[in-house]
Amino acid sequence: MEHRIVGPGPYRATKLWNETVELFRARMPLRKHRCRFKSYEHCFTAAEAVDWLHELLRCSQNFGPEVTRKQTVQLLKKFLKNHVIEDVKGKWGQEDFEDNRHLYRFPPSSPLKPYPKKLPYQKDVIKFPEWNDPPPGTSQENIPVRPVVMNSEMWYKRHSIAIGEVPACRLIHRRQLTEANVEEIWKSMTLSYLQKILGLDSLEEILDIKLVDSKFIIHNVYSVSKQGVVILDDKSKELPHWVLSAMKCLANWPNCSDSKQPMYLGFEKDVFKTIADYYGHLKEPLLTFHLFDAFVSVLGLLQKEKMAIEAFQICCLLLPPENRRKLQLLMRMMARICLNKEMPPLCDGFGTRTLMVQTFSRCILCSKDEVDLDELLAARLVTFLMDNYQEILKVPLALQTSIEERVAHLRRVQIKYPGADMDITLSAPSFCRQISPEEFEYQRAFGSQEPLAALLEEVITDAKLSSKEKKKKLKQFQKSYPEVYQERFPTPESEALLFPEKPKPKPQLLMWALKKPFQPFQRTRSFRM
Repeated sequence: MEHRIVGPGPYRATKLWNETVELFRARMPLRKHRCRFKSYEHCFTAAEAVDWLHELLRCSQNFGPEVTRKQTVQLLKKFLKNHVIEDVKGKWGQEDFEDNRHLYRFPPSSPLKPYPKKLPYQKDVIKFPEWNDPPPGTSQENIPVRPVVMNSEMWYKRHSIAIGEVPACRLIHRRQLTEANVEEIWKSMTLSYLQKILGLDSLEEILDIKLVDSKFIIHNVYSVSKQGVVILDDKSKELPHWVLSAMKCLANWPNCSDSKQPMYLGFEKDVFKTIADYYGHLKEPLLTFHLFDAFVSVLGLLQKEKMAIEAFQICCLLLPPENRRKLQLLMRMMARICLNKEMPPLCDGFGTRTLMVQTFSRCILCSKDEVDLDELLAARLVTFLMDNYQEILKVPLALQTSIEERVAHLRRVQIKYPGADMDITLSAPSFCRQISPEEFEYQRAFGSQEPLAALLEEVITDAKLSSKEKKKKLKQFQKSYPEVYQERFPTPESEALLFPEKPKPKPQLLMWALKKPFQPFQRTRSFRM
């Protein structure tokens, strides 16, 4: 009787709903019951359903032991309304489910929640803007791409640094980054970090990227107080002063007893009710309807606490600043109340921690769809927030540093060498084509060697080069790319064949030595008489 762990990904709330329905229908004990002198086969009472389903949810790692009996009753009400269960007389939808002895049964077939159909998406849709990208609005479609053909002269210009011939250089300032460029970099890199942590191919199925406002991200990073709370530019979006005073009173209890506020028996309960009423009447949950699927997807990482905290940090940066500020103040108050042992009970029959979760979970996370487990998911998220709110609501320094370094890099000057510019215009591909692992390994091993080998052959067969120049260039090539050179000339003999030695002329012999052989000196007879 266990749920499988549903990790992060699209439609996680729908998957949890369908799995809970299937487990409930397959394993809920059914038996014969009597009601008003009549017997009903294969049915169960409402109280039996609450008992069994409550235990199932508490034992599930997707929901946790914080699930209350009241939340289980709310879920069974949804089951009845959506015809997962029905009255033994076949009624459903109009009846209200209560925790009593009323009899229910399963219909012959239970409709599962369908997954929404979306158009296929392209992978790697998040693109980092470069300094030489065209201005926004300039279309890059249908631009012909001229292939790059490198001859030996261009190759030597391109690799002048590698072979030790460094020519004169010049500094070229990069294109001036506009405010829109910087905002796009913040948005792109933030979403890319979230996509990487969740391990997804795309974020399009858990949030609408077009609705992500880069200005919200930048404001939430830089416009903060010393305590890390967001500072709003528009003061009309602040919490009402009476709500803020009430939150401070409970967060700093019992210090407020020394103030001049009127104190009476049950004063703290009235203050708490004032705060709960304000947050309960918000038009939209603090985490917004738009980001519901994103936060639910992050809940799939709770088994990996560190990764879950990092993902929640990034998701909370996407919130409107006024929502983030209200969430920060609310979570700080809730955590302080739970840790304050001197706080009187705020509700009879409930512990303080359970009360906090039940009171504020729906104003923090809520779905527009009734066919959902949003009460259970919200309780799970708020419990995790209360335990880690200081880390989650901080600015992720690793992300901030990475983006700031990226922006600084794009603003630096660039060093260019003569011959580095090419007289062609290359358009960046709109998306990357996925290749097989075998093709990737082949390209990694031979993709760069094949063009280098072709350049080497061009140098070898160039008839315009003298032997001295050719030897010099081959020596430079061997120094820069020894593996390619070794492949072409595996032995010294193969290299020697390229430059055959010319036959040396034989030394000329004296003509008299060829006509008459050498004879030893003989003393002649003297002519003296």
